[in-house]
Amino acid sequence: MSDMPINLPDVVAEVRAAFDRYEAALMGNDPDVLIESFWDNPLTLRYGIAENLYGIDEIAGYRKQRAAGGGWHGRKLTRTVITTYGRDFATANTEYVRDATGRIGRQSQTWMRTPDGWRVVAAHVSLLAESD
Repeated sequence: MSDMPINLPDVVAEVRAAFDRYEAALMGNDPDVLIESFWDNPLTLRYGIAENLYGIDEIAGYRKQRAAGGGWHGRKLTRTVITTYGRDFATANTEYVRDATGRIGRQSQTWMRTPDGWRVVAAHVSLLAESD
C-alpha cells in the first residue's frame, strides 16, 4: 500500500478553487481563463464532444474560435468528485445537465500543480447517448 496521502483537505480546496474558476469561465465564455487553466505544453490534450485537441495551441485555437462564434451550452453540475493524490496531482470528474436540452454529460479533468499553479493536463467531455 502506498504512503501517498489522498485528499489532503488543503490540496482538495486548492483544486476545487481551480475547478470552480474554470467552470465560471466556461459559463461566462472567458477564453483567456479557459486557456490559462490548461498546462501550456504540447503534451496537453482535450477530447471534446466533437473535437480532439492535442497541445495547448489547438486548445487555445478552439477556445478563441468558440468565444468568437458563440453557441455556448449552459449547464448545471449535478455531481462533482475531486480526488487529490499527494500534493501535486488530482482528478476532477463531474456530471452535468445541459440547460437547453436536458442532455446529460460528463467531464473528466486531470490536474497537475505547476510553477504557475494548478493546470489541466488532460480533459475529456462527453454526452450520454439519447434514449428512445
